[in-house]
Amino acid sequence: MMMSTPPNCCTLQVLGLEKPGQDQFVHLILEDPGWRWTPGQFLMLRPCAWELDPFGARPFSIADVDEQGLHLYVQVAGRGTRRLAGLEPGESLTVWGPLGRGFVYDQETPLLLLAGGMGLAPFVGLIRNHLDPLRLELLFGHRQDVSCYPFAELEKTTLAWHFQDVCPDDLRQLQEVVRVKIRNYAAEGLVLACGPLPFLRMVKALGAECRARVQISLETTMMCGVGACLGCVVQAEGGGNLQTCVQGPVFRADEVGLGEE
Repeated sequence: MMMSTPPNCCTLQVLGLEKPGQDQFVHLILEDPGWRWTPGQFLMLRPCAWELDPFGARPFSIADVDEQGLHLYVQVAGRGTRRLAGLEPGESLTVWGPLGRGFVYDQETPLLLLAGGMGLAPFVGLIRNHLDPLRLELLFGHRQDVSCYPFAELEKTTLAWHFQDVCPDDLRQLQEVVRVKIRNYAAEGLVLACGPLPFLRMVKALGAECRARVQISLETTMMCGVGACLGCVVQAEGGGNLQTCVQGPVFRADEVGLGEE
């Protein structure tokens, strides 16, 4: 049963919405909740105007918190996200977070950041707030036009590449590039990845092939975000179950099974 009052719950107002490229993508800016957070953590939100439809809250990666407010990036994929895209400045949302386990890294270790689609979101704050962005390299795979994502800002401060995946040849090229990049970071660096399941399967397999240290952030369906509803359970590597919301969403790649075929 879902907890009636989640921890760290607050009501935040919408300060702004930007719709880059097309109406399917929304940059949502909320009031600053005053949290201390780690890249890779997430929050749950539900507009106060929602009644019973949609019923549940929605999870989103915390992209960043700065002087403008709390930044989230939303891709419209269903009824709930479509209604989020229709919010107006001044409307209120119930928000709880920061939730889960984020990426574990230090400022001295070279980081390879691998993002697929909206998996770019948790790397926005990581890159913005890193003490030495020259130690970072970002590789971004996407299907929609790159202008729909917050990529242009990030490539100004760190080494960044993007590949649009529109046909099988593009996917094969991306896989080869990811293999080379992971191999380059295997000895002394760390690989951090976030994106859809097929993307993470590829990263996990290539990381094992290159004997690299890899952390992956899972994008699973959630209802509560605090371990009460058991809606985000995934299989652990070697058997057993893991709750993405409290034991993740970031895992070592060798911790979690991804249903590899």
